[in-house]
Amino acid sequence: MSDEAHEAQDSPNLDFAGTTPYEDYVQADVLTHLQHLRSNDPGEMVFLVTTQVMELWFTVIVHEWETAARALREDDVPVAVAALKRSVRELEALNHSWRPLGQLTPAQFNSYRGALGEGSGFQSAMYRRMEFLLGDKSASMLVPHRGAPRVHAELEKALQEPCLYDEVLRLLARRGHAVPAAVLERDVSLRYEPSPEVEAVWTALYSGDQDDELARLGEALTDVGELVWRWRNDHLVATRRAMGSKTGTGGSAGVAWLEKRAAKNVFPELWTARSHV
Repeated sequence: MSDEAHEAQDSPNLDFAGTTPYEDYVQADVLTHLQHLRSNDPGEMVFLVTTQVMELWFTVIVHEWETAARALREDDVPVAVAALKRSVRELEALNHSWRPLGQLTPAQFNSYRGALGEGSGFQSAMYRRMEFLLGDKSASMLVPHRGAPRVHAELEKALQEPCLYDEVLRLLARRGHAVPAAVLERDVSLRYEPSPEVEAVWTALYSGDQDDELARLGEALTDVGELVWRWRNDHLVATRRAMGSKTGTGGSAGVAWLEKRAAKNVFPELWTARSHV
């Protein structure tokens, strides 16, 4: 067989009817034409694409945490832990998304900040679903989305459903651990508040067999909680570098709001229990 024939045999198929199968699956043409710049500053493209990438990571992480919550309802701890571990790698990638923006000077950010108008990451519906799954809930957070019926309905549904940690605590109760009724029967549309009794449950679990699947579940949740804390702090630092203590876009409190958020831990008893082991 000639060299030309061998080359033809080894070459990928290049001729497709319509678009390529890759395009049909990934929708790359859609993704790469979603950038509608509002200024002439070259830095705006980096800001916009990075923000869009963050939204995609939010979407993946919500999928993982909803998978974990569903598995916990079905008493399938291995499936839940696998989803949480995947989300840890995804949170790491999400957190690295700050790097293109983390070195912005005030002058660089101000060169296209006006193009944002009243737009703010505070208004991200998918990030709000992440926060709701972590137990940080407030009905007031639905208000910005009243003009988008589908988004508002999805957030309202998430508000009324048990968060990921609720499902963990219900599982612990089914396994015979002394999670109080007040925690199990709480209004799940409200922010989760720490419980000394839940802290005692985690203390007992961490004082026992470290290979127990519930202890491993606790560690998977702790990994998630640590990276959520790092995300909030990286957001705080990037914002502080870019705009100092000025009011945030969309009228948010900017750094002051982010400082308050960064001071909070998710899955709080998993952190406080460590002092008693």
